[in-house]
Amino acid sequence: MAQWIWGAAALASLSTVGMATIARAEAALTLVYPPDGHQTTAAQIFFIGTGSADQPVLLNGAPIEGRSESGYFAPTRPLDLGPNTFTLTQGDQTLAITVTRVPPGPTLPETLGFAEGSLVPAVAVARQPGDWVCLGAVAPAQATVTASLAGQTYALLPQGDRQDLPANSAVLTDQARPYGSTGPSHYESCFRAEQPGSLGQPTYQLTLAGTTVTAQAPGTISILDPNTVEVVAVTAAAGVARTGPSSDYSRLTPLPQGTRARVTGREGDWLRLDYGGWIRAAETQPVAGAVPPRSLIRGITSRQVPGWTELYFPLQVPVPVSLQQGSDTLTLTLYNTVPQTDTIAIIDDGLIERLDWSPTLPDQVQYQINFKTDQQWGYKLRYEGTTLVLSLRQPPVTQASQPLAGTTILVDPGHGGDEPGALGPNGIPEKDVNLTVSLLLQAALEARGARVIMTRTDDSTIGVNDRTAQINQDEPTLALSIHYNALPDGGNAQTTAGIGAFWFNTQAHSLAQFLHDYLVAELDRPSYGVFWNNLALTRPHVAPAVLLELGFMINPEEFEWVTDPQEQAKLAETLAEGVELWVEQSE
Repeated sequence: MAQWIWGAAALASLSTVGMATIARAEAALTLVYPPDGHQTTAAQIFFIGTGSADQPVLLNGAPIEGRSESGYFAPTRPLDLGPNTFTLTQGDQTLAITVTRVPPGPTLPETLGFAEGSLVPAVAVARQPGDWVCLGAVAPAQATVTASLAGQTYALLPQGDRQDLPANSAVLTDQARPYGSTGPSHYESCFRAEQPGSLGQPTYQLTLAGTTVTAQAPGTISILDPNTVEVVAVTAAAGVARTGPSSDYSRLTPLPQGTRARVTGREGDWLRLDYGGWIRAAETQPVAGAVPPRSLIRGITSRQVPGWTELYFPLQVPVPVSLQQGSDTLTLTLYNTVPQTDTIAIIDDGLIERLDWSPTLPDQVQYQINFKTDQQWGYKLRYEGTTLVLSLRQPPVTQASQPLAGTTILVDPGHGGDEPGALGPNGIPEKDVNLTVSLLLQAALEARGARVIMTRTDDSTIGVNDRTAQINQDEPTLALSIHYNALPDGGNAQTTAGIGAFWFNTQAHSLAQFLHDYLVAELDRPSYGVFWNNLALTRPHVAPAVLLELGFMINPEEFEWVTDPQEQAKLAETLAEGVELWVEQSE
């Protein structure tokens, strides 16, 4: 699953380095990772490769310990800031590379000045009157920093108690704790502006040891006119809403096509909507002559269609919504909505126990669906005109003698084509192992009566968006994405091993936990853990969808197990058995 761990650029380098080395049949010493010239912010780096098993491999003159029976190795070494040179030798073979450790966060120029890209705002921003507007810069410690904007000068103060955060991937190596900044200082000042209009671009001034430099922020700041109403409608099939104005921020419930909301702020090409979420402007279009979208809601009804129960929430205008799943509940929030509800008619469908609701003043209403069982099987959300339709998946109809008969299981062999994924110590790409095990899994599931849909059956390049689109289109009973693992640079490849499982929607947690536990116990494998993770292949909510990491490509000992044909067949059979047991107990 290396596309979210090492990154595409690093993978391209890995593939080139590993395969080029393998192509030289006379060179038994192979280094797959890191590539020469690699840069990282990590304090340590692991070396993935192989050499002849019958003689030692030296790393900077010291023998590499813990090599596998086939000669694979994965030692970890500390990194100093700046270039670090490493030399691997075996007999008369030598490989030399340089790995450069760079400090995290912005860095200062060699001459007096602000850190590149640190002046706020970096893009054009617009705020409501009375909103906080913050100015910020990264500059040397002990400097005097000011910003001039619209005839006012603001003194920016150093934020000495500010803690920096590592990347999200630090969770995977248990290194997610905040750390104090030891580099340049962050300077900030915030104010409220009440008058609409353009404030222009801030000009920053930095003074240190009698020398002064100035620089202008790239973006402009403006205050919106509260009497000018801007309304947009979501044009994407499912508008991606986030907690902030970039793809770095967490996802919210996607907004169904047709959703209308008032724009309350802008930042670059992102819009802040009146319920608080942010969305790309490209996923919306302006609604001419509109007033702030507000709606009443009255009676609520439901009906059954093949495989689903549909709930209808008639509205005057399509408003923003959010969904939150519990183990046996699903809570729907309608924003900009005031209830006039007296009557609700929900059919006895064998799925829904009860629908509760409550207003949240001044203009929200929440509906809590209570289910008869703990397991949910999927949902869909759409607007039909101005009526919100929430579709709830009925459990699969199965046979006691063959629980997977009547189910459809989508199996997704991760990566493929020009996406190799992680590389093993001998350069074998993850994509090949994923496909081998997935085809074995397909046969094992079909032998148990399941209908199996494969996202690929050969070495094809298929984008993650195409894979998720297939899940949404085919609406399987459940979806399994098959991967093998790697680590961020700061991890220890030699000591990290085991089965991992990833889920996103609550309905998939039970499946992820059960399959992880079952594989660990039945195959006597280490546990890497079960993680909530915002991955493309875990996000579909039309069915329980999990991503499985069945072992580490970069662990020398585990890689021997990963590539053993007999163990691959046993793994596929055990995984199919686990799926069957989970479906049987979840009905």
